[in-house]
Amino acid sequence: MDLKEKIRSIENFPEEGVIFRDITTLLKEGDALREAIDQIQTNLDGVDFDLVLGPESRGFIFGMPLAYNLKKGFVPVRKKGKLPAEVISKEYALEYGTAVIEVHKDAIQPGQKVVIVDDLLATGGTAKAIIEMVESVGAEVVGLAFLIELDFLHGRDVLEGYNISSVLHY
Repeated sequence: MDLKEKIRSIENFPEEGVIFRDITTLLKEGDALREAIDQIQTNLDGVDFDLVLGPESRGFIFGMPLAYNLKKGFVPVRKKGKLPAEVISKEYALEYGTAVIEVHKDAIQPGQKVVIVDDLLATGGTAKAIIEMVESVGAEVVGLAFLIELDFLHGRDVLEGYNISSVLHY
């Protein structure tokens, strides 16, 4: 199945000159959703890890079924103020400003191996912020798995030295 055919491209969103890759058209088709998750999982074959981390909100969509399939724990990475217990926070740059993400302080233990799963690798800012949080508690990021990578934004360069896989490239 050609997953690119299932993704709608919207020109000039969220601003002039940007082509937004809308995955909602893929998500609504059961076979395409299953294929996307299966391909992300295949890209992680041979990677030894304990936990899947998924950033809000589309990292939940792909990370949670992957964790379920592989009988691994899932740790949500949320926007600031959404988690009820003590958190680790990280501010990072966006294309249009900054944002703060958080993870429960007790969710990741020293020595654990984690995989970060998200829908999109663009500039690498979100993934880099998550890596820094994971490493700050003494855990190790052993893989990053994405559905889509926007090659022209060079996010992979920001994540140099890490095991990165992407199903689709634009």
